[in-house]
Amino acid sequence: MKVLVADKFEKAGLEGLAALGCEVINRAGVGTDKLGAALTETHPAVLVVRSTKVPAGVLEQAEGVKLIIRAGAGVDNIDVGAATARGIRVCNCPGMNAVAVAELTMGLLLCCDRRLPDQTAELRAGRWNKKEYGKTGAGGAKGLKGMTLGVIGVGAIGQEVIKRATAFGMRVVAWSRSITPQHVGALNAEFGGTDTPALLALAARADAISVHLPLTDTTKKLFNKTFFDAMKPGAYFINTSRGGVVDEAALRDAIAAKGLRAGLDVFEFQPAEAEAGFESPTAKCAGVYGTHHSGASTEQAQGAVAEETVRIVKVFKETGRFENCVNA
Repeated sequence: MKVLVADKFEKAGLEGLAALGCEVINRAGVGTDKLGAALTETHPAVLVVRSTKVPAGVLEQAEGVKLIIRAGAGVDNIDVGAATARGIRVCNCPGMNAVAVAELTMGLLLCCDRRLPDQTAELRAGRWNKKEYGKTGAGGAKGLKGMTLGVIGVGAIGQEVIKRATAFGMRVVAWSRSITPQHVGALNAEFGGTDTPALLALAARADAISVHLPLTDTTKKLFNKTFFDAMKPGAYFINTSRGGVVDEAALRDAIAAKGLRAGLDVFEFQPAEAEAGFESPTAKCAGVYGTHHSGASTEQAQGAVAEETVRIVKVFKETGRFENCVNA
């Protein structure tokens, strides 16, 4: 069985696939533009991608591909509808990077509260400014303990965030389309509802919001002017899910008008490439602390993703079954 790996992948994962008896074709960094040609040349049965986009045009050249594995959780970089039309199954690795993303979420919360990047920048510029960063009250650090954190989306990542937030002494209120009060209670959180009115009510009471939703037709720009208008002045907004769930123009307006601070690992029009120029008006706003869609980029997380990818291939190779299939 041929496996084409189109993105950077852990050495242990490559070795694990080879140990299954697979012919592993490592084309890390091939990019979307050349992926179709690579598929035509190599004729793999399995395609493994991380961030590389797999649009319908590429899938037209995927003759013989039976399975696409997203070495991560979200599958919005793959045209799942086009894959389904061609009889190609798409599988993912849910929960494998949950701890890493939750850790970054807490880091971004701390950046919003303590303005750690701003403090570091002033020190590097040769300026000591305890007067500014040591103040409390308006514009100063509030402290996470005692804050109400709204966790939007209670999948694997949301659950890991709840664990860490409660350890910080935060009061957590969880919202999701599919949760129950019993489910939330088992997570030591408060039930925040399942519908849009409840979401807006949570925005109005929370000191901080953390988003952990996939990008779908129902979540696209869910966090819009109406949502940000409902948030408290000076509240914190964290997004480590997908840039497309946020109306960034509305977020910028709220930052300017209400003093919101934001911690963002993802952006609406972020580059698909690993390195590229990126002029983001949102990232340039004072009070916005950004990272480079690196939430899952820890050794622990990528090792877990690689292990799960190998398991999916093993099951498919031995039984023909598709594990974690999103288009069954």
